Amino acid sequence: MQRKVLGRGLEAIIPQDTELASRERVQHLKVSEIKPSRFQPRVYFSQGKLEELANSIKEKGVIQPVLVRSLVDGQYELIAGERRFKAVKFLGLEEIPAIVRRLSDADALETALIENIQREELNPVEEAQAYRRLSQEFGLTQEAIAQRVGKDKTSVSNLLRVLNLPEKVLDFLSQNSITLGHAKTILSLIDPKRQMTFCDQIVKKGLSVRQCELLVQHARRPRSAKMNLPKDATTQDLEERLQHLLGTKVRIHPGKKRGRIEIEYYSPEDLDRLLAILKV
Repeated sequence: MQRKVLGRGLEAIIPQDTELASRERVQHLKVSEIKPSRFQPRVYFSQGKLEELANSIKEKGVIQPVLVRSLVDGQYELIAGERRFKAVKFLGLEEIPAIVRRLSDADALETALIENIQREELNPVEEAQAYRRLSQEFGLTQEAIAQRVGKDKTSVSNLLRVLNLPEKVLDFLSQNSITLGHAKTILSLIDPKRQMTFCDQIVKKGLSVRQCELLVQHARRPRSAKMNLPKDATTQDLEERLQHLLGTKVRIHPGKKRGRIEIEYYSPEDLDRLLAILKV
């Protein structure tokens, strides 16, 4: 299945080399004149990968220009290409190729977000926080955010819900100690203390998402279901009589004061047959 293209695509943000001459002029700006972006959604940068990029730039130069916008004080703000910018600073270079764009604050955040998502460089927490900024600071609805980044509204909504988890759980998610699947499962536990306890168990025991789901299901099971009493001869006899009457498997689960009866059916027609017998 083809991957859905996000928003306008990177080509709309930073044109490829063949387009640059005709569409936008590349300038060589002083590194000292460029400020880090206020809208960079990415928080964590791998030092090892930065050094690898720096070695590549040292050998081949900066192949793709960074994207900046002009500021009123004559300096520039970095919008896209922070890894390249950091690598150039690491090498001690004085200039970097750049494209200067006129962008609003909302466009600047959207552009930085799209670039990072398309390059799959954001962890789930960073991505969710960027969506929240688009919503809170620029008034975008979840549907509008989804359209801009090329995702469905449900994906955006589910990712925003993750931010309701305790900070400790979000830290584990940011560090890839747990996955987004784990985080979504933990969300079904309402109490923050229980959420943190389960998160600790997942990390310590290396539980899969499926194991996590089973653990949470067990924890959420009503107490009465956990305290079933052993079936006596009378209960077993009733089960057999009901099974004979209904022609299907029947289970009786007695409790201290109440219980429940499970009646299995195997198709819509089988259900209609049972309802007719029970005169429902």
